[in-house]
Amino acid sequence: MIFQNFQDFYKLHFNDFFANLSRNPFSSITTVLDILIVFFIIYKAFKMLKDTRAWQLLKGIAILVIITLISGYLKLTILNYILTSVMSYGVIMLIIVFQPELRRALEQLGTTNRISRFLGIEQDINVKKKENIYKIVIAAVELSKKKVGALIVIERDIKIQDIVSTGIIMNSEISPQLLVNIFEPNTPLHDGAVIVSDNKIAAASCMLPLADDHDIARELGTRHRAAIGISKESDALVVVVSEETGKMSIAKDGTLIADVREDVMKKILIKNLIKEPIYQNKSKKKEEIKK
Repeated sequence: MIFQNFQDFYKLHFNDFFANLSRNPFSSITTVLDILIVFFIIYKAFKMLKDTRAWQLLKGIAILVIITLISGYLKLTILNYILTSVMSYGVIMLIIVFQPELRRALEQLGTTNRISRFLGIEQDINVKKKENIYKIVIAAVELSKKKVGALIVIERDIKIQDIVSTGIIMNSEISPQLLVNIFEPNTPLHDGAVIVSDNKIAAASCMLPLADDHDIARELGTRHRAAIGISKESDALVVVVSEETGKMSIAKDGTLIADVREDVMKKILIKNLIKEPIYQNKSKKKEEIKK
């Protein structure tokens, strides 16, 4: 059935397209644009899902689609009927299985501001961000030496105001001394996470969603599970300091980069938090190609 539908689609649209193209090339500009947009969306979707859990599921679905097409072509009636019935509910299954990924994609679509990047408006903001990154790393290193547990969530494009509202609102400037003091044991704010938003400490003692048990190693505790949980539900980066070992880690996109050194932590945070204007990115790529 799917194979036949594809054949019908091809005959209806592509045959007409090539016929019109031979008669009047200008009349098919919108069709070409339509095809390019579809391919661009598919490319972006694959780029976003690659190296995630959803990528493995997509490969399984692709195999299922191929088997369905082959069964239709070879007239394997029973197998094709079963597979077609399963594929009929594919959209609902995809929404359920990919719910976290779809949510993040839609949130990023609504928050990414490429115009400001193109105009270079974020240049001054990036200078402030880099200074704050150094301050956060200094605080993490100091806490690591003392073996004081810490959880610092750095908000990016996707806003996490619902997480901020669970803690104590601070809205203060970032400083290593303040961050170290917040996580000192037996102080009112040491439990929970600090949320950094818009280059400020938005709140402290915030509650984070926990990742499922199967997503993390058994030896990791609640603090690391919380870091993975919030990085999975948003695009935030999370700096974690272990209370037991003093080791520093970074949670990103639902994964944990464990036991990172000070210099590595700086590089990871700068790479993921500093957004250079688009025209600067293009000029850098041209320079690299010339070299």
